[in-house]
Amino acid sequence: MKCVWALVALVAVATESFAGEPPPRPRAEAQALELAQKAISLRSVRGPGNQTPQVAELFKAALVQGGFAPQDVSITPVDDTAYLIGRWRGRDPKLKPLVISGHMDVVEANPADWKRDPFTPVIEDGYLFGRGATDMKLDGAIAIASLIELKRQGYVPRRDIVIEFSGDEETTMKTSAIIAEKLADADLVLNIDGGGGVLDDKTGAPLYFTWQGAEKSYADFKLTVTNPGGHSSQPRPDNAIDQLSAALLRIHAYQFKPELNPISRAYFQEAAKYESPEIGAAMRAFAADPADKRAIATLSGEPAFVGKIGTTCVVTLIKGGHAENALPQRAEANINCRIFPGHPRAEIMAELQRAAADPAVSITDVTEGSVATDASPMRPDFIAAVKKALGTVYPGVPVFPSIASGASDSMWSRARGVASYGAGPIFIKPSDDFSHGLNERTPVANIRPAIDYYLSLVTDLSK
Repeated sequence: MKCVWALVALVAVATESFAGEPPPRPRAEAQALELAQKAISLRSVRGPGNQTPQVAELFKAALVQGGFAPQDVSITPVDDTAYLIGRWRGRDPKLKPLVISGHMDVVEANPADWKRDPFTPVIEDGYLFGRGATDMKLDGAIAIASLIELKRQGYVPRRDIVIEFSGDEETTMKTSAIIAEKLADADLVLNIDGGGGVLDDKTGAPLYFTWQGAEKSYADFKLTVTNPGGHSSQPRPDNAIDQLSAALLRIHAYQFKPELNPISRAYFQEAAKYESPEIGAAMRAFAADPADKRAIATLSGEPAFVGKIGTTCVVTLIKGGHAENALPQRAEANINCRIFPGHPRAEIMAELQRAAADPAVSITDVTEGSVATDASPMRPDFIAAVKKALGTVYPGVPVFPSIASGASDSMWSRARGVASYGAGPIFIKPSDDFSHGLNERTPVANIRPAIDYYLSLVTDLSK
C-alpha cells in the first residue's frame, strides 16, 4: 500500500478533473481508498476459500476505530459467507432507522483473463483496478469513511443510522433476505449498490445522475417436453427436441406488452436529452405513448433499452436427448425472465405457456433467491435530499429516477414494505463500465465528491 498522504494527493489531483472543487476531507478520502484497496485484495467469491468474512472483519474494524460501539457492529456467519450490521444510535430510539445497504461479495474473476491480477488492487491513470472496484467495494469503503467523517465532525443523528453489508448478493442472496427481515422496521433504505452518474465518454464531464426507485424481478422457468422416444431409424412426428425448439422460437418471437410507470416515464423523458436523435425521439415518443409501435421497434432493437420497456424473457440453457442413436425422451430449456415491476411470476409463467402454444410443453417455476416487488414510492423527502446532495458536488447536473434491469438487495426490503432506493454516488463513463467483466475499474476522482454527497444525504435523512 502507498502511504496515506500519497493516496490523498492522488485523489485530490484526480478529483480536480471533474468534481467542481468540493472541500477536501483528507482523512476520509485516504481511508476510503485504502479500505477499498484492502477489500479488493480479499477474494470474496462464493465457494472454497471465500474471504467475505474477512471483508466483514475489515469493515467492522474500520467502523469501531471510527467511533461505532463494538457491541453495535455484528458479523453473522452464514454457510461459507457472512453479513455485517452496524448501528449508529440516534437521539430518538422511537424513530425508524435509516439504513445504508451494500454487499461485500464479488463475482468470480479468472486472473489468466485479466491484464492485472483481479485481486491485487492497482491505481493507474486515475483509475482503481480490481474485482469490486465498481461492484462494489469502493462504494462500501466510501460509505464507511463518510459515516466516520460525520462522527469526526460531532454529528449526532436524530434517528438510528444502520449500515449493513450482505455476503452473497451476487449469488443466492440468502444473507440479503435475512438482513431485510431483521431491518423490516426501517424508515427507508439507501442501497449504494444502485443508481449513480454518467460521464460523457469524450470529455469526462458529468452528464446526469439517476436514482433507482424500482427494479425488474428475476425469474427462471424450466420448459420440458417428454415422449416415449425410440430408435433413431424410425423417426416419430412427436420428437421432444423438435417440439421444444419450435416452442422456444415462438417464445423468441413473442413480445411482452411494453409498459411504463411513473419512474420509467420520468427516466425516458429526461434521459432522451442525452441520447442520439433517433433514440431520443423514440424515448420521448414511448414516454408519451407506450403503445407507439415505431418507438417500441426502435427501443427493442437496442440492448441498452429493450430491458427498460417491459418484461423480457430469453433462453439461457438447453439440454436434450440421451443417446446419439435414439429418439430423445426428454428435452429441457431454461428461460430467464426480468419482470417489470407489478407482475407476479405466476402471471408471466402463464403468458409463457400461451406463447409456447403447445400443451406438450410443461413449464415450471424454478426461481431461487428472488421475489417480485412493486416500485418504491416517489418520496419527496428522499428526492429532495438526493438533489440537494448531488447539487453540492455537481451543481446543475440533472437528477432523475430509473428502474434497474437487474436484481439487487433492494427487492428484499421492498418485499417487506420498506422503501428502498438505489442512490450510490459513483460517476462512470459508459465505456468504462466493466462491472462483472474483465479489468473492472472506477475513477478515483469519485472519492472526494462522493463523501460530500453522503455527508449531505445522510444528514438530511437522519436528522
